[in-house]
Amino acid sequence: MKNAELVKRDLAVLWHPCSQMKDHDPELAESLAMIPIKSGAGVWLEDFEGKRYLDAISSWWVNLFGHSHPWINQAIKAQLDRLEHVMLGGLTHESALLLAEKLVEITPPGLDKCFYADNGSAAVEVALKMSFHYWRNSGQSQKTKFITLENSYHGETLGALAVGAVDLYKNTYAPLLMEVITVPGPDCFFRESGESWEAYSLRRFAEMEQVLAQHAESVCAVIIEPLVQCAGSMRMYHPIYLKLLRAACDKYQVHLIADEIAVGFGRTGTLFACEQAAISPDFMCLSKGLTGGYLPLSAVMTSNQIYAAFYDDYQNLSAFLHSHSYTGNALGCRAALATIELFQQQDVLAANRGLAAQMAQATAGFAEHPHIAEVRQTGMIVAIELIQDKAGRVAYPWQQRRGLQVYKYALQHGVLLRPLGNVIYFMPPYVINEEEIALMTEVAWQGIQLAVRD
Repeated sequence: MKNAELVKRDLAVLWHPCSQMKDHDPELAESLAMIPIKSGAGVWLEDFEGKRYLDAISSWWVNLFGHSHPWINQAIKAQLDRLEHVMLGGLTHESALLLAEKLVEITPPGLDKCFYADNGSAAVEVALKMSFHYWRNSGQSQKTKFITLENSYHGETLGALAVGAVDLYKNTYAPLLMEVITVPGPDCFFRESGESWEAYSLRRFAEMEQVLAQHAESVCAVIIEPLVQCAGSMRMYHPIYLKLLRAACDKYQVHLIADEIAVGFGRTGTLFACEQAAISPDFMCLSKGLTGGYLPLSAVMTSNQIYAAFYDDYQNLSAFLHSHSYTGNALGCRAALATIELFQQQDVLAANRGLAAQMAQATAGFAEHPHIAEVRQTGMIVAIELIQDKAGRVAYPWQQRRGLQVYKYALQHGVLLRPLGNVIYFMPPYVINEEEIALMTEVAWQGIQLAVRD
């Protein structure tokens, strides 16, 4: 099959996510080519005509150990021969149990119960509902609000969208969403010249403290993306903010929800980003890398104290009645177990530190470019922000779609990037090597040169 044939058939029937489908109309002069993928191996994807693309963004941040990893492949195949799926209401199975035990073992202390869902947005919905329901069961039904950070993103179902604050995703659906309290965030892109990440994050916490003091009686939880606001242009901040927030949530009796969906499983340099602040949240949402990028699965980790508030006689109607048909899917759980086993068989985090250093070195010169505002990095995530006027900190108009020009150039030269507006970022699988890092960064550099030349 040829690429063009498959694309034509695709455009006749498929509606793709997070896409303006008119961009892909082949009749338009500026059409954005749809890339049909036939296979994947390691960091590489291959189309139906043999062209390869380096997956520099881990296929929307899910892939940890490369495509078609033999260890994960074999684990799924073995599971398939025993059990593909069974409902988790009133039944259980070995893979769901083993994974829950493993997640309790590896997540921060105090997260002793695991509740499964299907994807990241669903995990956020579970955490929001569970926090609200906990306070209701505890006799504090006045607690109905949530606090979120500006520029945050937590998914696209209605509850998750409500506690996000990226206008691109949220504004259209605002009439459908619950009201939340949005607090200015610790995004270190806006720090003063010479100000450290830590100093800026400390300074910005004062506004969160003020809001908590004012609204704690009516607030269920604060929800936060630890260290990196990924969909919010890969903006980053210092762990001190998390440490202060944990203490404040305890002080004001408000839950802390850590959305580690994108940053968990080694992306930030530690297994979980919360570890860098030595904190345990009340709820931790996990997905994406949980299954190594193979299958949709999410988990919400929480405490025995939260669990106890729902443990009651049936007649009191205190149970948490959230459910998904594919909760605890056996194939997904087995993929997740195999993924965690790779962390435990190899010193993945140490290897990642070496890769992160190579990525830092490869992008070290980018910051001197007159149209690059900043190069920032947290672990295996590097972001390069394009800017029209560096001295005046004036951004390119979003309508110019400068990042899209980088995307197109990179595809032509065998690298898959998907910029967030004018932010080019790298979040590659952990099996990338030094030569591939050099290719990825050189193609991005040339694409940037093209995108900002006029």
